[in-house]
Amino acid sequence: MKLYIMSLGAGILVGVIYSLLNVRSPAPPVIALVGLFGILIGEQAVPVVKRVFSSEPLSVSWFNAHCVPHVFGELPTGRKQVPANHGAEELG
Repeated sequence: MKLYIMSLGAGILVGVIYSLLNVRSPAPPVIALVGLFGILIGEQAVPVVKRVFSSEPLSVSWFNAHCVPHVFGELPTGRKQVPANHGAEELG
């Protein structure tokens, strides 16, 4: 969460600088950003509907595992996580 707050703060600082310099922001208008968010949500509707029609259970854990990462990306945790098999040799 700290990373998001820092990103927002940096964006606000740049916005203030743009305003002081009378420069128009190259960022898209808010309506375009809302449209992009709608696209992300719409992409997730198809897997949810497929799961419902296949009579498979639609659980919060499934939704969190399959839909949330695509919409929000990999959320920063503040710590670098090491995979469970880190350092283990692969047997082949």
